[in-house]
Amino acid sequence: FTTNPSLMKAAGIKDYKKFAKAVLNIIRIKPVSFEIFADNTKDIEAQAQKIKTWAPNVFVKIPIINTKNKLNTELIGKLNKQGVKINVTAVFTTKQTKNLLKKIGNKTDLILSIFAGRIADSGVDPEIEIKKHLNLCKKFKNVKILWASVREPYNYLQAKQLGCHIITIPPSV
Repeated sequence: FTTNPSLMKAAGIKDYKKFAKAVLNIIRIKPVSFEIFADNTKDIEAQAQKIKTWAPNVFVKIPIINTKNKLNTELIGKLNKQGVKINVTAVFTTKQTKNLLKKIGNKTDLILSIFAGRIADSGVDPEIEIKKHLNLCKKFKNVKILWASVREPYNYLQAKQLGCHIITIPPSV
């Protein structure tokens, strides 16, 4: 299960922590990702430290880049090495993944959410791109690849055939 600020707003969620706790009462073992709302390093770090305490299966969802087009990889690496489980979201390029892998440790779980649907929207074959990310991450047993931005049911079969570890499918699909 994963969510983000725009989905929360669309669903009318006003109390993020209360919503998160309700979800965590239902989902107790599988990974659950809750995204930060901040856009600067200091506030992202503070929110990540709070969110990680909500349950052992919580992953803090942090975008690979902020709204100012600045990579969050330094902070993600720091938090990962401190034991914070992270879902790195909105990943598009292998350059982003390469940069991130230089910063993280090899013990704490990390989910790499590759936005396959948006990659396909740009006219690029998402299967080719996902394969590249999977190959880059082979040495990192703590890194799982997530097929994100699902557009159609067939994406499930594509993700499965490629060996993606996780796929998030919206209710509309």
